[in-house]
Amino acid sequence: MNPRALTVVRAGALTTVQDPGRAGHAHLGVPRSGALDPYASRLVNRLAGNPEDAAVLETTLDGCALRPRCDVTVAVGGAPCPVRVDGRPVAWGAAVRVPAGRLLEVGAAVRGLRSYVAFAGGIAVAPVLGSRSTDLLSGLGPAPLADGAVLPLGRPGAPAPPVDTVPWSAPPGELVLRVRLGPRHDWFTGASLRTFTTRAYRVSPRSNRIGLRTEGPPLRRAVAGELPSEGMVLGAVQVPPDGLPVVFLADHPTTGGYPVVAVVREADLAAAAQAVPGTPVRFVPAGRSGRP
Repeated sequence: MNPRALTVVRAGALTTVQDPGRAGHAHLGVPRSGALDPYASRLVNRLAGNPEDAAVLETTLDGCALRPRCDVTVAVGGAPCPVRVDGRPVAWGAAVRVPAGRLLEVGAAVRGLRSYVAFAGGIAVAPVLGSRSTDLLSGLGPAPLADGAVLPLGRPGAPAPPVDTVPWSAPPGELVLRVRLGPRHDWFTGASLRTFTTRAYRVSPRSNRIGLRTEGPPLRRAVAGELPSEGMVLGAVQVPPDGLPVVFLADHPTTGGYPVVAVVREADLAAAAQAVPGTPVRFVPAGRSGRP
């Protein structure tokens, strides 16, 4: 029995292993995948004393519960949530020592959607194409966590650094996504382009790691007919037949046949990872932040 491991007691709605992802394989049809909120992933790793690219757990909405077989330093961040060890509250957003055999409970998100859990030494599942990330679209990487699963832990490096404050960003009350129009914005009417950049949308509950779906005024096409399948990039805003924009996230397909009206700046996608259903969404042309 591997002493440096943890047992999944409660897997939660969707908990996956994530790291920075599989960049550089799109030409093979492999999405990048990786943590949807990379800032939170890097920060919990730093709190736990890991390199920023170590594999962490990404929870969705209702957290998870885990029992380590060894003493381990843990940090929980991303979406704010209660954290307990054997039923006793411990700090969120800070390094916490969890003794062997104790139950670590990562609770439901109070705000936002996705919390991140780093363990000193990182989650040491076998890498696939250079990454330990779970890819829900292609099926590469480890399967989403299931009750009773055992995950190996790596060897810890330097002790976790002492910190007094941590610069966490609050989950968005309004999601402002800066975009550059194209490459297929000419497939839409001028009125639709004005609608896209001036009207408010909402995050749809049908959103997932593949794409953030929206609800709101549909975009009308100026060009009928079919578009040959073409490459898709992270942040592409694809418009399916219902006219409602879909923002491609980490597990997005590498090709698609619906027109892409715009591309979201990558720096804005971490906020999209934490936007709960019903959150207002505005698409703002790059150069106009829409913020004070």
